[in-house]
Amino acid sequence: MARRHVIVPGCVLAITALALTAAPAVATRPTARAPGTPAADLTDLAGKPPPGMLEAIARDIGLTEEEARTRLLNEARLTPIETNLRGWVGDHFGGSWFAGDVAQTLVVATTDSTDVSQIAELGARPLLVGRSLIELRAIRAAVDAALIRERGTTASVRYVGVRVNKVVILTENPKAAQAAVKTAKVDPDAVQVIASTERPRLLRAHRKAHTETDLVGGQAYYVGATTRCSVGFSVTKDTQKGFISAGHCGTPGSATVGYNRRPQGTVQASTFPGQDFSWVKVNDDWNPRPLVGNDSGGTVQVRGFRAAVEGSSVCHSGSGSGWHCGTIAQRGASVTYPRGTVYGLTRTTVCAEPGDSGGSFISLEQAQGITSGGSGDCASGGVTYFQPILEILTAYGLNLTVEELSLPGPGTCTSYPRVFTGTLKSRRSAYWPQDRGFVTTVTGTYSACLSDDPSRDRDLYLEKWNGRAWIAVAASEHLDSYEQITYFGTPGRYRYRVFAEVGSGPYTLGHEEP
Repeated sequence: MARRHVIVPGCVLAITALALTAAPAVATRPTARAPGTPAADLTDLAGKPPPGMLEAIARDIGLTEEEARTRLLNEARLTPIETNLRGWVGDHFGGSWFAGDVAQTLVVATTDSTDVSQIAELGARPLLVGRSLIELRAIRAAVDAALIRERGTTASVRYVGVRVNKVVILTENPKAAQAAVKTAKVDPDAVQVIASTERPRLLRAHRKAHTETDLVGGQAYYVGATTRCSVGFSVTKDTQKGFISAGHCGTPGSATVGYNRRPQGTVQASTFPGQDFSWVKVNDDWNPRPLVGNDSGGTVQVRGFRAAVEGSSVCHSGSGSGWHCGTIAQRGASVTYPRGTVYGLTRTTVCAEPGDSGGSFISLEQAQGITSGGSGDCASGGVTYFQPILEILTAYGLNLTVEELSLPGPGTCTSYPRVFTGTLKSRRSAYWPQDRGFVTTVTGTYSACLSDDPSRDRDLYLEKWNGRAWIAVAASEHLDSYEQITYFGTPGRYRYRVFAEVGSGPYTLGHEEP
């Protein structure tokens, strides 16, 4: 079983007003971090969402604009809690999702009853289940293999249904699917077969789309004489610039032209089936921007690729349907198209139409993925699948082009009621206070700010003692030296942790508690 990512108290060496220790082994984070907006900035952004997003969410999900705003605020508030609990629960994790019309509840499933109290204490609803997410993914893989062997079985979609703690099969022929499942040698109670007419299709098209000035997400491009797809997100590879899109849109070496039928670039790499993504290198006539079109003359900035929690609001931009929103329904879907099966897709309630293939999926200002296919349309409603973006960037060694945040610089933390300074070596952590933390007796807001030299990268955490270990309840991990967190919490014992991701030197920590 994997070790849980908790921070345990230990001996420390006092440095000025804080304690300095080597970063604990159990708290080690991945070496490659997805750039993303800090939690505090996500909350601010949710209160004032990007142009066109609030209206589209209200229209497509069936909410008032005020309810849509509340939904975005709840998602921003609960997402850091989900991130912390996912790591803490470890191999027992059975999935997580937002529940309620305005995402007012975060549900976290676990197979271990001893996790329940901690999940509840951190503000989520615990759910005890019989199968972990790891087990469900293994069952889905076995079911996929069985259905491939039974070629006559019509089962276009299979996904991990964390809400029901089962693998779900959507099929026009339930009896045939059930017979195929028996050959998979899995627990039949772990598989749910649902009669469905959903038949996902690839979303290439053969008609003209709207235009944009620069190269932005959702914009039309053409491969060959007639095939039209949509730009996903702008990327770079070394000194090359371009964009990502769907793999089924073109093969390596294929020439592309833009919305204006002028030469645009060349498909550098393409994967389909199995997965569904490609990247296109553009010529110097095009200027890839960290933007996604909202179909009303405006754009949404792209600031990172933090994966949204299942149940989150998500919007799509494509040259076929334009700008539409919905929610993330399920992850880890296997979808069989007439041209082949694609694995690991995310299923959404967003509608799409021909021409949308490759188009952008974005949650607030965080890139989620590119359109693969779907069923239905935007007149009667539908379901759309996207390829998660991290897999694309990793496969081809690409960097997402992002709009940098304009954050305050060093020295701005001195206005807080309590200010401490210290010196920190690279890859080390410092804690305040150094011994048993500080105790609060009322519910309220915890605010903290960390500033340093711009050449260094620091991360800031607020941790709470749960009686057994220190658990991070709020975090800011932006890729620079300025961090800020705001957390609304209950009484308890807390402490701040500063981690030096890159570089050594002095820093300033300002903070305020209820």
